[in-house]
Amino acid sequence: MWQDLINVLDKICDVYDKLANLGERKRIALVAVNIEGLSKILDEEQLIAAKIQKLEQQRGEILQELSKNNSAVNSNTKAEDFYKTAPTPIITQKLLDLHKKLSQNVERTLKIRDNNQILAQSALDAVKYNLNRLSGAFVEPTYGNKGAIVTHQKKLDYKA
Repeated sequence: MWQDLINVLDKICDVYDKLANLGERKRIALVAVNIEGLSKILDEEQLIAAKIQKLEQQRGEILQELSKNNSAVNSNTKAEDFYKTAPTPIITQKLLDLHKKLSQNVERTLKIRDNNQILAQSALDAVKYNLNRLSGAFVEPTYGNKGAIVTHQKKLDYKA
């Protein structure tokens, strides 16, 4: 059962590494405004997210099974402390190494995700600005009783 946990943690590490690499590709697509490439990347992200969910479910089931036989484990036990209850020092060390690697991969993935969110939001703001400019819409710096006041200037004469 401990080997199953090692295998699942190893797979989770690999999937998060792939997700981080995909995030880097996503950044390049965002900067280049490559909508087609971005669409493909988003599809790949969904597949990876499904893999992560499945692996996390497996990990939870394995941990639950292992913790049944260990009276020292409760809901407040940290992963590192649980891994130290493994039957051999080699298994303990392998689990601790995988835990560290997984933490690093998740941290890297989150950092890339946050940077990509800033890029995507900036691109969206630029598109909104240009659409509003083209349509003649202007958001007033004050609020009315129904929210922001938007005025429209007629830029195009459709009768011409």
